Amino acid sequence: MHDPTSQPIMMLDSSPPLLHHFGELARLSPQIPAPECNDLPSGTVVMKECCQLPLIDLGCLNSTTERERLACAEAICRASSEWGFFQVVNHGISPELVRNMRREQVKLFQTPFDKKATCGVLNNSYRWGTPTATCPKQFSWSEAFHIPLSKVSEQACYGEFSSLREVMVEFSAAMSKLARVLAGVLAGNLGHPRGVFENICQENNCFLRLNRYPACPVSPEISGLVPHTDSDFLTILSQDEVGGLQLMKDSKWVAVNPNQDALIVNIGDLFQVRFNFYIQFS
Repeated sequence: MHDPTSQPIMMLDSSPPLLHHFGELARLSPQIPAPECNDLPSGTVVMKECCQLPLIDLGCLNSTTERERLACAEAICRASSEWGFFQVVNHGISPELVRNMRREQVKLFQTPFDKKATCGVLNNSYRWGTPTATCPKQFSWSEAFHIPLSKVSEQACYGEFSSLREVMVEFSAAMSKLARVLAGVLAGNLGHPRGVFENICQENNCFLRLNRYPACPVSPEISGLVPHTDSDFLTILSQDEVGGLQLMKDSKWVAVNPNQDALIVNIGDLFQVRFNFYIQFS
């Protein structure tokens, strides 16, 4: 029995019906199955440890000392090859801008669910759960907006959320600049011109994604997002203080400790496929 007075009405109205849809899946598959061997890569150990990702000070890329600039670029390339993930500090995105983006994100997700689902905000990109799931282990306990950068500045995408537009325009521009810097370092390491990504990554195929992972009352084994790889070139993630991000390292699942001063960078599948990514140091 659920007591509707046990939490604020705002939270009840704003949350998507995840529990209801999960329950429908659970009726078809009553027990949440433990991961089976054929669900994970061969040799995977199901174990959750905490880890500290490689931490790179991007301020060193602007050093007056060539040795420091080269060492920073080398650290980026080594972390990309050995981990596929790393954290960056002194990345050029102000703490105030990150705070503003999170504030607007919270306001957006606290909007009543019916309104989020029907008002068309952010290019009508609101999604929740996993519509294609056929069993509980395929279900993502989350909601999200996913908007191409080519639409970020369009007033029509925001309606009454005018303060969101102002922050997203500034935030997406800052993230795009950072992505170009990182991509340039990686491309240069592989012998390509630093601007090679300018012709590949256009605003219509680059996205800004806002995610929310509500607390799940069913089981701690339910994923906010089901295990996956990012299919893009680069993902830059701002993780809040709650944490919850996990990645696979040496065939083990490890939890990433939040660092409020850092952004997390993930090397995506397209980068690895298109550029046959490998470590190369001079």
